[in-house]
Amino acid sequence: MEPHIESNEMQKKVHEWISQFKEGYWEPHVMVSTLTEEVGEVARAINHIHGPKKQKEGENEVTLSDELADVLFVLICIANEHKISLSDAFEKNMRKKYGRDNDRFEKK
Repeated sequence: MEPHIESNEMQKKVHEWISQFKEGYWEPHVMVSTLTEEVGEVARAINHIHGPKKQKEGENEVTLSDELADVLFVLICIANEHKISLSDAFEKNMRKKYGRDNDRFEKK
Protein backbone atom coordinates (compact mmCIF):
# COMPACT_ATOMS: atom_id res chain seq x y z
CA MET A 1 0.00 0.00 0.00
CA GLU A 2 1.54 3.30 -1.08
CA PRO A 3 1.00 6.03 1.55
CA HIS A 4 -0.52 9.31 0.45
CA ILE A 5 1.98 12.03 1.31
CA GLU A 6 0.63 15.53 1.61
CA SER A 7 2.52 18.80 1.39
CA ASN A 8 4.38 18.52 4.72
CA GLU A 9 8.06 18.74 3.74
CA MET A 10 9.28 16.49 6.55
CA GLN A 11 6.76 13.81 5.66
CA LYS A 12 7.88 13.99 2.03
CA LYS A 13 11.56 13.68 2.94
CA VAL A 14 10.96 10.65 5.15
CA HIS A 15 8.86 9.02 2.45
CA GLU A 16 11.51 9.65 -0.22
CA TRP A 17 14.21 8.15 2.00
CA ILE A 18 12.17 5.06 2.89
CA SER A 19 10.98 4.57 -0.69
CA GLN A 20 14.51 3.86 -1.88
CA PHE A 21 14.57 0.56 0.05
CA LYS A 22 12.85 -2.65 -0.98
CA GLU A 23 11.55 -3.24 2.55
CA GLY A 24 9.74 0.11 2.69
CA TYR A 25 7.97 1.08 5.89
CA TRP A 26 8.30 -1.21 8.89
CA GLU A 27 5.37 -3.24 10.11
CA PRO A 28 3.13 -1.23 12.51
CA HIS A 29 4.19 -3.19 15.60
CA VAL A 30 7.86 -2.60 14.73
CA MET A 31 7.24 1.14 14.38
CA VAL A 32 5.52 1.29 17.77
CA SER A 33 8.32 -0.72 19.38
CA THR A 34 10.89 1.57 17.78
CA LEU A 35 8.96 4.65 18.92
CA THR A 36 8.93 3.33 22.48
CA GLU A 37 12.67 2.70 22.33
CA GLU A 38 13.36 6.19 20.99
CA VAL A 39 11.17 7.85 23.64
CA GLY A 40 13.20 5.94 26.23
CA GLU A 41 16.34 7.45 24.74
CA VAL A 42 14.80 10.93 25.07
CA ALA A 43 14.10 10.17 28.74
CA ARG A 44 17.70 9.05 29.20
CA ALA A 45 19.04 12.24 27.58
CA ILE A 46 16.80 14.40 29.81
CA ASN A 47 18.00 12.45 32.83
CA HIS A 48 21.61 13.09 31.82
CA ILE A 49 20.90 16.81 31.53
CA HIS A 50 18.59 17.40 34.51
CA GLY A 51 18.58 14.27 36.63
CA PRO A 52 20.93 12.56 39.02
CA LYS A 53 22.13 10.03 36.44
CA LYS A 54 24.89 11.74 34.50
CA GLN A 55 26.44 10.36 31.35
CA LYS A 56 29.24 7.86 32.03
CA GLU A 57 32.77 8.75 31.10
CA GLY A 58 33.61 7.33 27.68
CA GLU A 59 29.91 6.90 26.80
CA ASN A 60 28.96 8.19 23.36
CA GLU A 61 27.77 11.78 23.47
CA VAL A 62 23.99 11.73 23.25
CA THR A 63 22.22 14.97 22.43
CA LEU A 64 18.61 15.67 23.21
CA SER A 65 18.10 17.16 19.74
CA ASP A 66 19.28 13.92 18.09
CA GLU A 67 16.98 11.82 20.26
CA LEU A 68 13.99 14.09 19.61
CA ALA A 69 14.69 13.89 15.87
CA ASP A 70 14.69 10.07 16.13
CA VAL A 71 11.25 10.20 17.77
CA LEU A 72 10.02 12.62 15.11
CA PHE A 73 11.27 10.32 12.33
CA VAL A 74 9.36 7.33 13.69
CA LEU A 75 6.22 9.41 14.28
CA ILE A 76 6.40 10.58 10.68
CA CYS A 77 6.78 6.98 9.51
CA ILE A 78 3.65 6.00 11.43
CA ALA A 79 1.72 8.98 10.04
CA ASN A 80 2.84 8.26 6.48
CA GLU A 81 1.94 4.58 6.70
CA HIS A 82 -1.53 5.51 7.96
CA LYS A 83 -2.03 8.36 5.49
CA ILE A 84 -2.23 11.00 8.21
CA SER A 85 -1.26 14.58 7.50
CA LEU A 86 0.67 15.69 10.55
CA SER A 87 0.13 19.33 9.59
CA ASP A 88 -3.64 18.83 9.60
CA ALA A 89 -3.52 16.77 12.81
CA PHE A 90 -1.40 19.43 14.53
CA GLU A 91 -3.72 22.26 13.49
CA LYS A 92 -6.74 20.32 14.73
CA ASN A 93 -4.97 19.65 18.03
CA MET A 94 -4.07 23.33 18.49
CA ARG A 95 -7.70 24.34 17.87
CA LYS A 96 -8.62 21.96 20.68
CA LYS A 97 -5.95 23.48 22.94
CA TYR A 98 -7.26 27.02 22.33
CA GLY A 99 -10.87 25.88 22.69
CA ARG A 100 -11.48 23.18 25.27
CA ASP A 101 -8.17 23.60 27.13
CA ASN A 102 -7.82 27.39 26.95
CA ASP A 103 -8.89 28.02 30.55
CA ARG A 104 -7.46 24.82 31.97
CA PHE A 105 -4.25 26.39 33.30
CA GLU A 106 -3.49 29.64 35.10
CA LYS A 107 -2.45 32.34 32.65
CA LYS A 108 0.54 34.60 33.13
